[in-house]
Amino acid sequence: MHAPAAHPPAPPAFWRTLILLTLATLAFLVASLTPARAADGNVTWTVRTATNGYGSDRSSYNYNVNPGGQVKDAMVVANRGKSPLVLTVYAADGYTTEKGQLDLLTDQKKSRSIGAWVHATHSTVRIPAGKTAQVPFTVTVPRNATPGDYVGGVLTSLKQADDSQGINVDRRLGIRIKLRVSGPLKPALAIEDLHVGYHGNSTPFSPGTATVTYTLHNTGNALLSGTQEVTLTGPFGMLRTDAGRIASPPELLPGERWKVSVPVHDVAAAIRITAKASITPALTDAAGSTSSLKPLEATTTGWAVPWTLFLGLALAGAAAITVFLYRRRNRGRRAEREEARVRRAVEEALRGRAQQKA
Repeated sequence: MHAPAAHPPAPPAFWRTLILLTLATLAFLVASLTPARAADGNVTWTVRTATNGYGSDRSSYNYNVNPGGQVKDAMVVANRGKSPLVLTVYAADGYTTEKGQLDLLTDQKKSRSIGAWVHATHSTVRIPAGKTAQVPFTVTVPRNATPGDYVGGVLTSLKQADDSQGINVDRRLGIRIKLRVSGPLKPALAIEDLHVGYHGNSTPFSPGTATVTYTLHNTGNALLSGTQEVTLTGPFGMLRTDAGRIASPPELLPGERWKVSVPVHDVAAAIRITAKASITPALTDAAGSTSSLKPLEATTTGWAVPWTLFLGLALAGAAAITVFLYRRRNRGRRAEREEARVRRAVEEALRGRAQQKA
């Protein structure tokens, strides 16, 4: 029989640790309208963009601001619970996680762009049960801000003690802010640390699998994604093999890196292979339209040696040499025996003549 839902059994240590880490580092939700439950399960709230001169039903905040400029906007927080709710309000810089998702820095980590430029009117907001509250905030861009794209968010946070686990649980809910500081836009991607490795098949003449790895580096000042291609060729451009469809990288913030690993199947063991990685960057403008930029590519070479074939040839060669040496040694022994027989015959003949003379 299952225990009542109000008193679930304690999970195993591994799952308990995983649950706590998940709660403590809850992924940043972009413009979610689904109620977020607090740790005790009795309080819920939602966040959405305010309706004003910037529009209504916006999924996130998007601004184009000159250096030294300022923007005023607001977030609406709704308490869906039956008790008053006190939330902390703050902004934070965004970053791309290893899984390719956008997340926000916690309030313990220092922000240098959105998190430092966005300030809510109040650091906390109290919302009665079943009510909503509008949280105004101001975006102030420094005069010396570098032109380009910046991503972050404005957050609501509820920290509560979990007495059963002896920790504080931080549940966050927020909305993304994408800001473009006016000035020269210089989108640029680089392909770095390109390598290729080959893994042969146990059958000598069967193709193997190659793995191409590289790092995409956003070296410009604009958010960029793109489409990727990887091809392998043998000597003189022969024996071409395409990797096929490759997942697009996430939209990388300026300065971010993204590691890519691409398996390529049915690669001939051509002794020496050339790997080419190419990407066509995609840039999204202020209106939300995406355009493709000039493709860039990088190449590298690696070994694709059919070791099983070489091993077979080496074993066959070793066997042939062994047979040759064995036969040569036998011929030598036969020659020695024949020479000894002739020598004995001569000696016997000489002894016979000597005896006759005597």
